Amino acid sequence: MGFTADHIPYQDGRTAVVTGANSGIGLETTRELTRNGATVVMACRDDRRGVAAARSIRSEIPVADVRVETCDLASLESIRAFADRVADEPVDVLINNAGTMAIPRRETEDGFETQFGVNHLGHFALTGSLLENLRRAGDTGRKARVVTVSSGLHARGEIDFSDVQGEREYDRWTAYAQSKLANVLFAYELERRLRTEGADVLSTAVHPGYADTNLQFRGIGGRGAWIRTAVRRLSNAVFAQSASKGALPTLYAATSPDVEGGGYYGPGGLLNMRGPPQRQASSDRSYDRKAARRLWDLSRECTGVEYDLPEPKQPST
Repeated sequence: MGFTADHIPYQDGRTAVVTGANSGIGLETTRELTRNGATVVMACRDDRRGVAAARSIRSEIPVADVRVETCDLASLESIRAFADRVADEPVDVLINNAGTMAIPRRETEDGFETQFGVNHLGHFALTGSLLENLRRAGDTGRKARVVTVSSGLHARGEIDFSDVQGEREYDRWTAYAQSKLANVLFAYELERRLRTEGADVLSTAVHPGYADTNLQFRGIGGRGAWIRTAVRRLSNAVFAQSASKGALPTLYAATSPDVEGGGYYGPGGLLNMRGPPQRQASSDRSYDRKAARRLWDLSRECTGVEYDLPEPKQPST
């Protein structure tokens, strides 16, 4: 049968931070974690939507321990403010879930191309800002976890270091694939640095397969938008799994005792688009340590966030 929500170990005493928790996979992840006793901080860009989502969870799970905090991943200032508000709290699980997909070129308030800025740089800054929270939780004897949600489309991605912000040339799907590859490179590089330190924190990457969420409809506009919307709705109806099933790889990586740091987890069914989660191989580019280190350094320069972690050990030859 494979892993289902019924297999989630009880999470009493554990605190999770979930970005983009007000809808789609983030909402389903929050729902199941609270159902199993976790305290969840819903890190949301839009407070109104976050409060409405929290209310819906409490209506189903009256004992749910959940609260909404503003965290806009398109704003380094908002990320810093969020980290300051939770500075004294241990974070057992950080789920880097929020994202945007295949939108026309825009920029964040800090001047980053939005897909790269939100999907990767925002989560890089947030994770670095919460590193002490994660270490504090790991000191309890149960390893803390960082789960970064990527996409199967990362396999089409390549980090264009000569034009990473898409200033000279921009294609919405190319930019999306680049940001999702950045997620996996980041998750692996973070794991290597955590292992070098000997920290009681592990880092993994996941992908949801083909899940029916509202992410696919953001950014649709312009000429022929109604046709693209209709096609995506039909495709979702025929091929996609539900958001609750799409959340299973995230929930598995966040809670299962079988999860290993540096792993990549996704649906194991048809074309890795649906089915119960399993460990998988990511793209060849995602294992490029030189590119990962270069991306890490670029991310530090862009965000100004420094990680108090040693350089990773080089593989033995």
